[in-house]
Amino acid sequence: MAKTLHITFADRVRNALITMLLRAGVKMGTTSLLTVRGRKSGQPYTVPVVLVEQNGQRWLVAPYGVVQWVRNIRVAGTATLTRGRHSEVISVTELPAQQAAPVLKQYLSQVSAIQPYFDVTADSPLEAFEREAPRHPVFKITSVRKEQRDENVQQRIAAR
Repeated sequence: MAKTLHITFADRVRNALITMLLRAGVKMGTTSLLTVRGRKSGQPYTVPVVLVEQNGQRWLVAPYGVVQWVRNIRVAGTATLTRGRHSEVISVTELPAQQAAPVLKQYLSQVSAIQPYFDVTADSPLEAFEREAPRHPVFKITSVRKEQRDENVQQRIAAR
């Protein structure tokens, strides 16, 4: 049975330290800061995330399940990724289980520390990762240019 995330004081300190180092420009693999607007408050929330990168594509994985940033990004559809002084606005598309499975498999082999939160191992077949996918959402990242941002804002305003 996979472990459930319970954030401790040590976790908060570790995340604050990682955030501080990333903001200072220290490179930590594919770790970036994800800033997304709260779905209720509208306030920006920032969390460190590890991206999966392959063949010019990037994916955002929720290793701890459907946590707050996942709920927020599902509603917002866009966020900001920051590494040091470089920030980019992104849009995301949640992948179906079949497409998410290989990304989850790569993520688990890349970040072994999150193994307790999965009911599969890095050696498990893709079918096992497909069954695991609903518990660990995967989002395809697309960089948003300024023109696209303006168009998206206008569409969201018109939808209200």
